[in-house]
Amino acid sequence: MRHAETGFDLEVDLTRGNIEKVATDPRVTRLHLGGEGAAASILWERVPPEVDPFSPNNLLIFSAGLLAATPVPGANRTCISSISSETNLYVNSSFEGFFGPALKHAGYDRIVIRGKSSDLVYLWIHDDKVEIRDAGHLQGKSAMETTALIQRELKDSNVQVAAIGIAGENKVSQASIEHANSSASQGVGVIMGDKGLKAIAVRGTRNITIAQPAELFALCNPLYGEIYDNPLCGDLLLSTDDDSWHVNNLAWSNGAERVKGFWTTEIAEQWEVREEREEISYQWENYSQELEEVRETVVEKSELLRGTGCYNCPRECHKAFSLPGHRKYFLKSYSKLVYAMAACADLKLNYDVLFAMQEYGLDEFAMVQVFSFALELYKAGILTEADLPEFPADGVGRFLYLLEKTAQRQGIGDILANGISQAASRIGKGAEAYVCTVKKTGQLPLRRETANYSYFLMYAAGEKMDITQVEGSFPQVPIPDRAAREEFVRGWDAAPQRFKYWFLEWEDGQQLSTEASAEIADWNESMHYADDALGVCPLLSSFRGQFGGRPSYHLYNLPQLVSLATGMELDADGLLEISRRNRQLVRAINARRGQRRVDENLSADLWPARDPDMEQKHLDAYYAFKGWTAEGIPAKETLDAWGLGQVSEDFHKRGILTGSETPLVVV
Repeated sequence: MRHAETGFDLEVDLTRGNIEKVATDPRVTRLHLGGEGAAASILWERVPPEVDPFSPNNLLIFSAGLLAATPVPGANRTCISSISSETNLYVNSSFEGFFGPALKHAGYDRIVIRGKSSDLVYLWIHDDKVEIRDAGHLQGKSAMETTALIQRELKDSNVQVAAIGIAGENKVSQASIEHANSSASQGVGVIMGDKGLKAIAVRGTRNITIAQPAELFALCNPLYGEIYDNPLCGDLLLSTDDDSWHVNNLAWSNGAERVKGFWTTEIAEQWEVREEREEISYQWENYSQELEEVRETVVEKSELLRGTGCYNCPRECHKAFSLPGHRKYFLKSYSKLVYAMAACADLKLNYDVLFAMQEYGLDEFAMVQVFSFALELYKAGILTEADLPEFPADGVGRFLYLLEKTAQRQGIGDILANGISQAASRIGKGAEAYVCTVKKTGQLPLRRETANYSYFLMYAAGEKMDITQVEGSFPQVPIPDRAAREEFVRGWDAAPQRFKYWFLEWEDGQQLSTEASAEIADWNESMHYADDALGVCPLLSSFRGQFGGRPSYHLYNLPQLVSLATGMELDADGLLEISRRNRQLVRAINARRGQRRVDENLSADLWPARDPDMEQKHLDAYYAFKGWTAEGIPAKETLDAWGLGQVSEDFHKRGILTGSETPLVVV
């Protein structure tokens, strides 16, 4: 009997309309756990580099974390993996909420989708009942409206839905997949749209077996309370109206202008959406014995309805707002920082703008980068009034204009919808100089005053295309006061000893050693790979180590939870081994698709003081630590040591490795 997992995948071929329930190999769980790890294993085996992202043979995989639907608090994330149309490389995104647990309660660990439907459809999963249904009536609807209509159609408000908006239908690169109070971005929404799949609806009623339920509940019950009481858990940016830390410590911008200290106390007030309208009514006036007109000014404004949480989690990391016009908006992690990312002094974003992105099904981070890119080209005269007819004069108007054009693929939006890198190539006229990407993907513009080489490595060599999916276990900046650093390290149970030493000796204004930077980058990403395989929210784990050093989950307590849930014997070394194996496999997928060292570079303005020689020295150290060649390809002996012999054999057959390559050695 399999514990904590169902042992079955749901295979859906949208071209043939075929649905199969397929038993999975338990060895995949032992090697890769679940979530992203299992999905990467499937992509390696079934999507060779000859397969184009828009080919019917490309896969779109919804993979629940191994601990999703177990008693482990905050284990509810679903990874969505495919090959990106923007980069032709591996892409993984995820959302929290309720979808993954519902999928497992329905009897499936993953949904593996191939093929394309000629008509728009949605997938309905209710335990053993699985149907491909017509979605013509959902065409053009937002993800939230789609969810409501499907729940009404199925007469069940407990149905969990993941859906795309019109941006996904139109195959826009920046399209997201929306679910409840969360969304998945980085290029998975466009693949869902290309397959003609509007939504997936899931209702599960089955139990999940646990290897040692009494022992697991004995750990999880107090852990639930600890997470609730831990002020450093969850999305801290949504628990306060003060976003000053990020904008005061980092210069945010994708444009040429570098902005710090953007936050003011007045900013919070500007987020309020306020609408005034005049209402006319009539009342009987006894004195005149006539109906008299009464004019009244009615004011509607945005209002916080409630905090919302995810499956089996005590934190309320999302905020539900009502907006004028009976609209509802879910404020997601980091959403309010998009104004700082755009770094335009006249761009006073508010919930109206964020709601528009939610309605279209567009990723907030990606669209800010599109906005900044387009505005820079407009200021430089590369884009003109002919390209942007009736372009508004104000920042918010311009943002809404570009949102609509991109989501609808109208005019310049049809070009921008292919991603910034491809758009620059099509626009020409020097537009390439304004591209701010890593491996053709826009990144969070955390511009630093001084170089941080562990961040250089996470940006340049990371495979997840989003720095927030790599950083977090090690603090971003040193604590200037030695006594405060000692206090931080004293309770830092999540960190291996050498990381405590490095942080304790890290003085303000100093650079960490090359060795430390390489290992910090590896540790940061390894913890994220663990979370993504297990389905644990990084806001309780890998992303929270940098803030206070007291995450609820870490390398030394997660293995016991996995062992009690699954029956697998696992310790800290074993979990780290699996995380690093998954990392090697994802690297191999991209290496097989042509990624090399030359691709691991950054936009020139990530921080002002660039030292190319020092960056390459750190990249050498990182490659050496990983066991990769000088080109960044996992060496044969490395792959064989990680139990990935099938990968080294494939590399040899394709000539990617000839047998003479050895891991890079740093002297």
